Amino acid sequence: MNSKKKTGAILLCLLIGLLATKSTDLQKALFDRVVMGGPMVALLVSMIICNMIPTLDKGFKEGTTYCSKQFLNWGIILTGGTLSFASILGTGVKALPLIIFNIFLSFGAALLIGKKIGVTKNTSVLVGGGTCICGGTAIATLSRIIKATDAEIAFGMAAIFLFDTISAFSYPYIASAIGFTDNQFAFVAGTAINDTSSVAGAQATFQAMINNPDFNGALNVKLVRTTMLIFVAIAWTVLMAKDAKKNGEAGSGDSIFAVVRKTFPMFILWFIVMAGLNTFGAFSDKGVSLMQTASKFLFASALAGVGFKIKFKDVFSKGLKPIALGGITWACVAAASYLFTFLFAGYIG
Repeated sequence: MNSKKKTGAILLCLLIGLLATKSTDLQKALFDRVVMGGPMVALLVSMIICNMIPTLDKGFKEGTTYCSKQFLNWGIILTGGTLSFASILGTGVKALPLIIFNIFLSFGAALLIGKKIGVTKNTSVLVGGGTCICGGTAIATLSRIIKATDAEIAFGMAAIFLFDTISAFSYPYIASAIGFTDNQFAFVAGTAINDTSSVAGAQATFQAMINNPDFNGALNVKLVRTTMLIFVAIAWTVLMAKDAKKNGEAGSGDSIFAVVRKTFPMFILWFIVMAGLNTFGAFSDKGVSLMQTASKFLFASALAGVGFKIKFKDVFSKGLKPIALGGITWACVAAASYLFTFLFAGYIG
């Protein structure tokens, strides 16, 4: 009986993931942009269902746990196939100093302020990574490395969603109001809006405002920023290995390299392999597009599994501080991007 319920839970998560992914097409048709990414839609839908059902039996919970862990791994691996080390040397390379600065700023602010206001370290890491890299994709990747709980993943997603939406809708108009050039807008949008779909939406608005449908500067910058997820994932793997050695979770005679070798998540290794293959042109444009779609579907299905473990009362009692942390971290990164763009306007062009 439990196996049937586990299978039913997996199929339900896949269905929710599919519908949530398809909802982005509907959003584009209705609003000419993606308002809420598929993974966030899936998370909210499954949370609503979870809160309508008094209890979930063991078999069903096993199915949702399988989805939240395995589908995340597979989605991360496929995401690697959509990235390219070569993009760092492409058109967005000028933004690399700002991107690197924002990575340190975002993690530093999230960890420091999170500790002050009583947010767990894992949630702070997810908020920092989601803000400085690529929203839900970064949260999904880092959550597996730092072994975050389902609640921490949900709080991290919620913490960045609201402010990402605000950025996507407002930045094109702010850029126009203060007289930004096309490149200046690309720097701000590409480095300070979290999710790729939100950057695409903001860019589409700006394209219409400047009457230039060929403008892709913001997405070029965002591609470089997303590629940095590879290096951030490796860095956090090393940091987690150091913590394991320090806390006695690893052998006392093991070197840090040995601990990393033992604890390095295989899905991150395949993530890097896929990125390397794409860098050398192993995948066609159609193949990359299919992997992008499949990874979004898997992330949405995984987040559906996460949502089945979250009660609204926990969000309101424990989730307000992470959301506040998300706002503060977002404001720090936004301020840095705008300030850099003003100070180095000649460099940006």
